[in-house]
Amino acid sequence: MLLSFASPSHPEATPGGVQQWASRLLLVRPAALALLAVAVCTWGSFRLGQAAAFTGFLYLIFVVLAALYGGFWQATAVSIAAAACLNYYFIPPIFSFANSPSNWAALGAFEFTAVVIGRLSLCAHQRASEAIAGRRDMERLYETSRRILLLNSSGDPGTSIASLIREVFELRGVCLFDAQSGMLHQIGEGPQDARNRTQDAYFSDTGTFHAATRSWYCPIRLGRRPMGGLALHRTGMTDLAATALASLTGIALERARALQRESRAEAARHAEQLRTAVLDALAHQFKTPLTVARTASSGLLAVGGLSELQADLVEAVDQQVRVLDHLASRLLGAARLDSGELKPQREPLLLSSLVGDAIQLLDQEADRLRFRVSVDGAEVPVFADRELIVTSVSQFVDNALKYSEPASIIDVRIAAESARVVLTVRNKGLVIAPRDCERVFERFYRAPETQHLPAGTGLGLSIVKKIAAAHLGSVWAEGKRCYGTSFSMALPALSTLDAHDTHGR
Repeated sequence: MLLSFASPSHPEATPGGVQQWASRLLLVRPAALALLAVAVCTWGSFRLGQAAAFTGFLYLIFVVLAALYGGFWQATAVSIAAAACLNYYFIPPIFSFANSPSNWAALGAFEFTAVVIGRLSLCAHQRASEAIAGRRDMERLYETSRRILLLNSSGDPGTSIASLIREVFELRGVCLFDAQSGMLHQIGEGPQDARNRTQDAYFSDTGTFHAATRSWYCPIRLGRRPMGGLALHRTGMTDLAATALASLTGIALERARALQRESRAEAARHAEQLRTAVLDALAHQFKTPLTVARTASSGLLAVGGLSELQADLVEAVDQQVRVLDHLASRLLGAARLDSGELKPQREPLLLSSLVGDAIQLLDQEADRLRFRVSVDGAEVPVFADRELIVTSVSQFVDNALKYSEPASIIDVRIAAESARVVLTVRNKGLVIAPRDCERVFERFYRAPETQHLPAGTGLGLSIVKKIAAAHLGSVWAEGKRCYGTSFSMALPALSTLDAHDTHGR
């Protein structure tokens, strides 16, 4: 009959209980070895008749070793045992624990040694642990930066970066707030208020450590500008490592966006090249039949003999043919600007004169009277192509008429500003949103606010931008809430171009 003296219900009988006891024994091993050494030293010194001073010095060594490897409490146990042995075997009267000044002095020396060495040992262990943790964090930061370079830029960068950080740093969870997109990416587990704390780190631009959850909440910066927040859950990394990781995250986000912008720009460039070629071909194909149709309609009107209804119909056909011919000419002009075939024939010009020419091209006298032209100070000439600049000004004039309140005054202002001449056409009515002020100069783009207004081709403002760039100038739009929109074109002043040419020569 077999008797079992250990029950599985007792933790000591299980493999886990054995390991627990083994780990406890390892913790007290320095004190146990030191006590054994004290016992051996006591026996040897007593048998050899050594003096108390010699034996006490040996005891001090054991106390130092116990404090160094076991800490203060283990060294205290060893120092009490050593003081008792020294008093009992070596300080008269021997074989007695009678109190004496020597006994108290020995115990005080042992305790003082235990305190000092224990403190120094603890500091050394802490510094060693911090150094090891810092080196591990630096290795992980390097690994993170290396793997960031291999991330696929086609997907969402926030999710990819958060997953990478969690994997490399072995965290329970990571929360990343991207202020530019307004999206918050959470990977893994985290506290309930992690999302709010992550956003607060961005808004306050301050990093904090939450000891209860061992979580870092750091602002993501690019230079001095905060661009998001980063939360790291269940981590023991230092403030320096967390701040460095947040900065690395900011660089990774900006790199991913730069790659995405580059990819979109490359795709747009190829699309623009294809679109330009198609428009050029279509414009040329349209020109011949439009010329024939316009000649025929004009001929019918010139021959006469038509009834009133027939004359009205032919007049309508002739008018629409002129519109199509004008559109085809604009398409050809845009294609030539893109290909670089159009070379400006420059001459000194006053913008006020060109504005007057553009306004006189309007068909209706009532439309011409709506424009109020003003020149700030003495007008400075520009060096430009008359036909191209008149085309640009005509586009501004046409837009101002089309998208302004009926019968409202349209202001045209010309001013010299910082070695350039700025032409601004301001109308009251439609207000373009700030997000669309740049996009309205893209080909075929129409702002959402204009969808219910008279239709346009979406080519005019893109042509204006090309013409301004060909003259080393710039264009921009500004919408003023509760009023309207202004379109501006800036061209270098003639004196500036002369100075530049002289310097170049």
